[in-house]
Amino acid sequence: MHKVDTRLSAGSYGEHDLISLIQTLYIKQSSSIYSTSRDDYEDEWAEYKIKETNMFTADKYQQIGFFPQEKAFALRYQTAGMLETVLRQGVLGEDDIGEESPKNLKLPSKLPSIVCECCLYSLEKDLRARAFHVMDPKGFVEMLILFLEEKGVGIVTAPFLDDSKEDASRIIPHLGTWKGHSVTKRSGVYGATESEAETVTSLTFDEQGQLIQDQTSAYKAKGVSSNVRWTGTISDNLVTYDGGYQITLLPGGMYMGCPCDVGKHVAEAKSFHLEFCWRESPTKRQRLVRTYDVDGLAVSSTYFLETRL
Repeated sequence: MHKVDTRLSAGSYGEHDLISLIQTLYIKQSSSIYSTSRDDYEDEWAEYKIKETNMFTADKYQQIGFFPQEKAFALRYQTAGMLETVLRQGVLGEDDIGEESPKNLKLPSKLPSIVCECCLYSLEKDLRARAFHVMDPKGFVEMLILFLEEKGVGIVTAPFLDDSKEDASRIIPHLGTWKGHSVTKRSGVYGATESEAETVTSLTFDEQGQLIQDQTSAYKAKGVSSNVRWTGTISDNLVTYDGGYQITLLPGGMYMGCPCDVGKHVAEAKSFHLEFCWRESPTKRQRLVRTYDVDGLAVSSTYFLETRL
């Protein structure tokens, strides 16, 4: 894992249908490995201007699932160019000579099959977490990148470099029964409809040591309910469920989930989903689930707010 310091400046201009979002990302450059003394090194920040976005046409291109009250959103990117810049500047810095495949650094593919950003806003602080799933051209997870950002000026202390001894216990904060409420927003190409449900999700180990996840959703407006059960195994910080879905457990009460092989789902004409979860306190967590069809178009985005029973 790599830790990179970043700052993001965001603003807007225009009115009504012409309002546009402008963003600039600043990346703290890594010093050269050939530097004689760290004390002599003055911090330098590389500037990356994110493509300007018109907020009223963005859904067509980025298929935004936006939850304004919760300050949560999910969207897609066509490339991973911004993420490559972050890695090159933040890890290689002055030693980057422009190699396509630099030594000791994995870069995202030039032609990723999926680049998805999911953002959850803290329930307790002026803080947010932006999680990126990057899938390679064949549909296998290539890398997971997480930005932890606090509004204002200063450096955020991220929990992502905790001692590895914590790995075995990362599943423990998620065990138990979680009762919550979900809001699902279908994308424009799927009718731009919205639905809500009361949910109960439980995560336990059975007698054989397998991980069992049950989720029940009751849709009041439709008068129907559904139940989904998954059975899986855990190894270190990776949970693998039957049916080909995996969850990477991260420090700080977070996890990111994705199919083990998106290509297999597409070949079998099955939809698939990506997930980002943030358990910020012992009794509260947020989840964002992004569902895709076999053509790679976002079907819907679902936001969960859950309380541990």
